[in-house]
Amino acid sequence: MIHTLLNVVYVLIAIAMIVLILLQRGAGAQAGSGFGAGASGTVFGARGSANFLSSSTKWLAGIFFALSLFMAWQATRQAGKGPEKADLGVMSELPAAATKPVGSQLTPAPAGALPAPAAATPAPAPVIAPATPPAAAAPQPQETAPPPVEDSKGG
Repeated sequence: MIHTLLNVVYVLIAIAMIVLILLQRGAGAQAGSGFGAGASGTVFGARGSANFLSSSTKWLAGIFFALSLFMAWQATRQAGKGPEKADLGVMSELPAAATKPVGSQLTPAPAGALPAPAAATPAPAPVIAPATPPAAAAPQPQETAPPPVEDSKGG
């Protein structure tokens, strides 16, 4: 329950941060003030929107990073409990792959280490094509050059 609530809050904070960052002016915003763009800064007061948007973005970013660290810490605590106690959802029904680490690569376990599937279906019988002689190759038509075009100027 708490995990779902934290995920929803996490996504909402991320969306709010995106909106606030896109609303802020860039460094080259002064060039557009000659065409009437400078009047929009009076909506948030005499100092403009820079103070409000900057401080809001700063606080949302702090909450976003703190929530990220808390959710990572919580995930590592749940992983330490073992797969029988952690809720894996649909993935809990699948058997774990039997692999052993060798260096930085994972190598598959021997063939006998994995259990056989419960409802194994037999492999289909191979289809053997009847032995027929190959068809004789049809002769390829040869390309002919187009007739020369006569000049109508009479030259």
